[in-house]
Amino acid sequence: MQNKGALRFLTVLLVLACAYQLSFTLVTKLTERKATQYAAANYPAQEQEAARGAYLDSIGTKKIYLGFTYKECQEREINLGLDLRGGMNVMMQISVEDVVRAMSGDSKDPVFTAAMAEARTAQGNSSQDFISLFADAYDRLSGGAPLAYIFNTPDLKEEILPTSTNEQVLTVLRERTDGAISNSFNVLRNRIDRFGVANPNIQRLDNGRVLIELPGVKEPERVRKLLQGTASLEFWATFDNNEIFGALAQANEEVARLNEIAAAPAAEVAEDAAAEEGAAATEAVEGAEETAEVAETPAAEAATTISDDAVLAEIADAGSAELGAVAADRNDLFAKLIPMGPGAPGPIIGMAASYDTAAVNKMLALPQVKAMLPRELRLMWGVMPSEMVENMFELYAVNANTRDGKAPLDGGVIVDARADYRETGSDAEVSMTMNSAGARTWANLTRDNIGKSVAIVLDGYVYSAPTVNDEISGGRSSITGNFTIQLATDLANVLESGKLPAPARIIQDSVVGPSLGRDSINSGMMSFIIAFIVTLLYMCIYYNRAGWYSSIALVTNLFLLFGVLVSFGAVLTLPGIAGIVLTMGMAVDANVIIYERIKEELRAGKGLGLAVIEGYKNAMSAIIDGNLTTVITGIVLFVFGTGPVQGFATTLIIGIITSLFTSIFIARLLIDDRIVRGKKVSFARKWNANFLTDTKFDFIGKRKISYIISGALILVTFVSIFTRGFNMGVDFSGGRAYVVHFDQPVTDEVARERMSAVFDGIAEGGASSWEVKTYGTDGTDKRILLQYKFDDESDEATAEVNQLLWEAMNPLFVTPLTLEEFNSTQDVFYGIIQSDKVGPSVAHDITRNSVIAVVFSLLAIGLYIFVRVRKWQWGMGAVISLAHNAAVVFGLFSLFWGVLPFALEIDQSFIAAILTIIGYSINDTVVIFDRIREYHTLYPKRSMFENINGAINSTLGRTMNTSGTTIITLLAIFLFGGTVIRGFILALLVGIVVGTYSSVFVATPVAYDMMKKNSKKQ
Repeated sequence: MQNKGALRFLTVLLVLACAYQLSFTLVTKLTERKATQYAAANYPAQEQEAARGAYLDSIGTKKIYLGFTYKECQEREINLGLDLRGGMNVMMQISVEDVVRAMSGDSKDPVFTAAMAEARTAQGNSSQDFISLFADAYDRLSGGAPLAYIFNTPDLKEEILPTSTNEQVLTVLRERTDGAISNSFNVLRNRIDRFGVANPNIQRLDNGRVLIELPGVKEPERVRKLLQGTASLEFWATFDNNEIFGALAQANEEVARLNEIAAAPAAEVAEDAAAEEGAAATEAVEGAEETAEVAETPAAEAATTISDDAVLAEIADAGSAELGAVAADRNDLFAKLIPMGPGAPGPIIGMAASYDTAAVNKMLALPQVKAMLPRELRLMWGVMPSEMVENMFELYAVNANTRDGKAPLDGGVIVDARADYRETGSDAEVSMTMNSAGARTWANLTRDNIGKSVAIVLDGYVYSAPTVNDEISGGRSSITGNFTIQLATDLANVLESGKLPAPARIIQDSVVGPSLGRDSINSGMMSFIIAFIVTLLYMCIYYNRAGWYSSIALVTNLFLLFGVLVSFGAVLTLPGIAGIVLTMGMAVDANVIIYERIKEELRAGKGLGLAVIEGYKNAMSAIIDGNLTTVITGIVLFVFGTGPVQGFATTLIIGIITSLFTSIFIARLLIDDRIVRGKKVSFARKWNANFLTDTKFDFIGKRKISYIISGALILVTFVSIFTRGFNMGVDFSGGRAYVVHFDQPVTDEVARERMSAVFDGIAEGGASSWEVKTYGTDGTDKRILLQYKFDDESDEATAEVNQLLWEAMNPLFVTPLTLEEFNSTQDVFYGIIQSDKVGPSVAHDITRNSVIAVVFSLLAIGLYIFVRVRKWQWGMGAVISLAHNAAVVFGLFSLFWGVLPFALEIDQSFIAAILTIIGYSINDTVVIFDRIREYHTLYPKRSMFENINGAINSTLGRTMNTSGTTIITLLAIFLFGGTVIRGFILALLVGIVVGTYSSVFVATPVAYDMMKKNSKKQ
C-alpha cells in the first residue's frame, strides 16, 4: 500500500480532532458532577436540584476549558435525544389561514369564507400548501373571479392593484405569509431561549411547520401554554429611573425586613423548645406559621438561589460596583437586583444575572413590596443581555397609566417595518410606518413623552426603548441606536410580527419522562457494550491475529464515529445507538469480505504479502457497492424521516463512512507493518481454516424449493394482512398514546375494563376509539392508544382526555394519585411516563413520506445495480428480493401483534427498520452479484448455471460470518436494549435473516430465470 506515511498522519489528525471534540463532553460532565456535589454538601435533599441548577447558571459565562465558557462547552458536548434524557418534542403549525384572513381585511365575502373552509378541510389530507388549496377552491367556487377583489385592501393597495392577476396576488400572499411565518418562528425561538432549556433545537420545516425539541423539560403543560400564546406587540410609555429609585430603595428595605422576620421564628422555636415544654413551644410554632404566611416566599426562595462570591466579584470588576454594592450574605432585594442609582437617567432601574431574575420577580410580587411602588408601574425585563455587563439583564420601568391598563398602541397598527443603513455613519436604523389610526395615537404618545423613552414590548419583554426627541406625526418613524444591521433586522421583524397575526398550534407532541430516559440510557448502553464485546471476541476467535487487527480498527471506528457525531452537532437517540451497533456489523462485514478473499488467495498458493494485496484489491468493488447501497437508504431515511429516524440515519451514514476508512486503511496498516517486519499474520484457526471452502451445493437447481418456501411466506403474509391487519401506531393513525407506569402489576383485561367503563359511553366508536397494549414484561407498564378527540388540537381537549384517562386508571394504583401527579412527567415513580400526540395532517404526511421512502429506496437500489452490472435482470432480481424481505417482515408484524409481550407497531421506527433491511440485505446480494460477474470473466467457457452456483458457494463463508456477527449484535440489543426498541430490533433481526436467505435463494435464481428466458427469446 502506497503513501503509508500520509495515511498515518491523517489517522493521527482524525484521532486528535475527535479527541478534542469529545473532550467537551468530559469537561461538561465533570463540571456537572461538581455542581451535584456542591448541592449535596450545602442544601437539604428537597432543594438540591434547584441549587445544582443555580450553581451551573452562576458559572455559565465562566471560562472553564481552553478559553470556552461552561455554556459553550455544553453546546459542544454529545447531544442526547429525548428518548435518552427525557424531554418534549413538539411540532407546531403556524396558522397560515389566519394570516390569509388578516390580509383580506377579515373579509366577510361568502365565497371567500367558503373557500377558506374548504381549504382548511382539504389540508388534513393533502400535501399542498394552504394558499394553493385556497386558490383552487376560490377559483372554482367564484367561477374564476379575481382574487384582487378580496385582497385589494388599504394595507396591500400598493402591492395588489384592482387589475392584478391571480398569479400576482398569490405571489404577494406567499411573500407576506412567508414573512409572517419567519416572524412567528423568531418569536417561538425567543420564547424557547427564555425557557432555560439546555441545548434546545428548533427547526423550520415546510408548510409553516416548526419542529421543537426541549431536552429535560419536566413541565409539558407550561411549555404548551408558552408556545401557543399569541404574540403581543405593544408600545408603552416609561418612567425615568429617578422617579422610581426612592420607592425601589424602600422596597429593598421591606424585603430585608420580611426575610429577617421569616428567619427569626425558626431560631425562637428552637430556643423556646429547649427552655420550655408544652404550651410555650406550641405558641412559638403557631407564631412561626403566622409569620411564614405573611412573608410568603422570600425565605424559601432565598434557600434555592445560590449567590456565588466569584460571580459577584466578576460583576464588580465589570463595572457594576458603580451601580450598587452587592454582597453575597445580603438578604435584601439589591442582593439580586443591582440598582442603577439615583442619578442614572433612562427607564432602566436595575439589572440582574439571568439566574437571579426569577428570584427578583418573586420579591417584587410580594404584596408588601408592591404596595410601596407606584400603582402604574410595570416592571419588564429586556429580552437581550445588557451591553454594559455580560450576562446581566436590564429591568425596565414601564408606565401603564392608561384607563384600561392596556398598552396605548399595539402591533396591529404597523403597516411596514424595515432595517437599513443610516444616511450618515455606519450604524443601521429601523424605519416603521403606521396606519392612520396608529399615526394619531403615536403622535400623542410621542408628544407626551419627549425626552423620555417609549418601550417596544413583545410577549412581555422589552426589545428596545428609544428616546423620543420630538413629536412624530404622519405615522413614519425612525428608530436609531448602536444597531448592527442584524440587530436592526431583528427589531424590524419584531415590529412586523404585530402586523400579521400568525398564531401557532401544536399538531404533534411527544413527552418522555426523565426516569424513562434514564432507563433507555442504561438499557441502550448495556446492549451496546455487550454487542461490542461479543463482536470483538467473535473476530478475534474466528480470524486469529487478523481478527485482533480488525478489532483495533473497530475500536478506532467507534471513536471516530462519536467524534464526527459531536462535531456535526448530531443528536444521539436510542435508534441511533442501534444504528451504531448495525454500523459495527457492517464494519465487520468489510473485514470479513477482505479476509475471506485473502484466504482464497492463500489457498491458491500465493505468498502472504501478495495474498494481502490481491485480497484487498479483489474485495474492494464488493465493499464499495455494498456500502453505497446502504448509504442510499440512509439518505432516504434522513430526507423523509423525522426525529429518532433521522438520528438513526445520521449515525448509519457517518458510521458507514468511518467504517470504510478503518476497515480498508487502519487494519491494512497494521497487517502490512507486521508483514514488513517479517512476521506471520494468521487469518484463520485450525478448526475453521477450511470452513465452507469446498461446498458444491446446487442452489440454482433447487430454486423451485426456495420459490415454494418464499411463496408460502408471502401467502401467509397476505392472508394475515387481510384478516388481522396491522397494529398501526399513532404516527400513521393519528391520536394520542400514553405509557402509564403502575405501582403494581396490572393485567390487560383489567385495564381494558377500566377504559371501557370510562370511554365507551362518551367516545364515538366505543372500544374502537381506544386500545390497551402490553408494554414490558412485568405487567406494571401499559401503553394506551386513544382516538378520542385526537383531531381537536386545543389545550382543552388535551386536558379533557388526560382527566378521563386519570379517572380510568387511577383505581388500579395501590396508592391513588392526584390528577397533577398522574399527568406529571417529572422525576416521579408512577403515572404517565411518556405521551405522544399526532394530529391527522401529520399522520397523513408521515404515511405519504413512508410510502415514498420505501418505493424510492427500491427503485434507487435497483437502478444502481443495473448501472453496475449492465443487465436489467440483475436489478430486477435485487428489487424482487428486497420487496420479498419487506413483505415477510410486514407479515411478521401483522401475524404476531398482540401475541408477543412487546409492541409490534407500524410506525416511523418500523419504516426505518424496513429501509435498513433493504440497505443491508442488498449488501449481501451485491457481494454475490459481484462474484458472479468475476466468475463470468474468469471462466467464460462455463455455463451461466455453473458460474452462478460456483459464485454463490465461494461466498458462503462471507455470507455466514457477516450475517452471524450482525445477528449476534442485534440479538444483544434485543435482549438487553429495553422495551422501547424491542419491536424495532425484532424487525431488523428477522429482516437480516430473511435478507440473507433471499440473497442466495431469491435474488440470484430470479435473475437467472429472467436471463434464461430472455436468451431463449433471442
